[in-house]
Amino acid sequence: MATLYTQQDKNTRKTWVLMSLFFIVIIAIGFIFAQIYGDSTILYFAVIFSLAMNFFSYWYSDKIVLKMAGAKEVLFGENKELYRILENLSITAGIKMPKLYIISDPAPNAFATGRNEDHAVVAVTSGLLEMLDKSELEGVIAHELSHIGNKDILLSTVIVVLVGFIALISDWFLRFTFWGGRGKSNDREGGGQAQIIMMVVGIILAILAPIATTIIQLAISRKREFLADASGALITRYPDGLASALQKISSCSLPMKHASKATAHLYISNPFGRKKISKLFSTHPPVEERIKALMQAKV
Repeated sequence: MATLYTQQDKNTRKTWVLMSLFFIVIIAIGFIFAQIYGDSTILYFAVIFSLAMNFFSYWYSDKIVLKMAGAKEVLFGENKELYRILENLSITAGIKMPKLYIISDPAPNAFATGRNEDHAVVAVTSGLLEMLDKSELEGVIAHELSHIGNKDILLSTVIVVLVGFIALISDWFLRFTFWGGRGKSNDREGGGQAQIIMMVVGIILAILAPIATTIIQLAISRKREFLADASGALITRYPDGLASALQKISSCSLPMKHASKATAHLYISNPFGRKKISKLFSTHPPVEERIKALMQAKV
């Protein structure tokens, strides 16, 4: 059974595994296309690119996420009540108080990001503040603090950058394959046939790479939401607050203005409103299942 401490260790391992997989996948793609075009420079570029992206995703992915969401930092004097809620719940959770950000968006939602507890952020939308009462808002913020305590935030934030870049570079390789040239050929030695095989393998790899990373994104996201719900309920000692908040948030049909597939898994609820998404491809478990789990956890 997953606990706070086992989840922390798992998330740390998953982060390093994911970054290592990214490194391997990009080099593999670079090797395939280096063979296709007979140019070792492509492989060198792939190695440098994968190293740079791992570094970039670790140190700057949270800033990218906040920029993508259009979030603005909030100081104590700008929203004292919200600031005090976050401060009190952080003390209860036993973690350093994260920075507070607000997203100007009528759709109710929230997320946490950052590479560690010392560089964590909790962001909520203006719509969330308008829709929820205090106990419901506490439930949502406690849920996001649980993501910080469970060390979900680095893993989830790194996924945003790595998934996005894998999809981007795969698309570039596919376009280059079809429109950029045919590579070197040497029919006398059967080189032409070998290059065709390598090209097919390269295309398959370029197509499967973003699919594989999306599957990883979905699998990691769903499991962490149930544990964050449970951990958040323990912080507030009032699971009804979070359950009611989830019900209100899920009933809203407004999609978030800056939502994207790359960042969808970060939010407490599906940021695309009540748009029907197959359970198989949803980044979040069904709200009904989450509420049921919360109610079963009541003493």
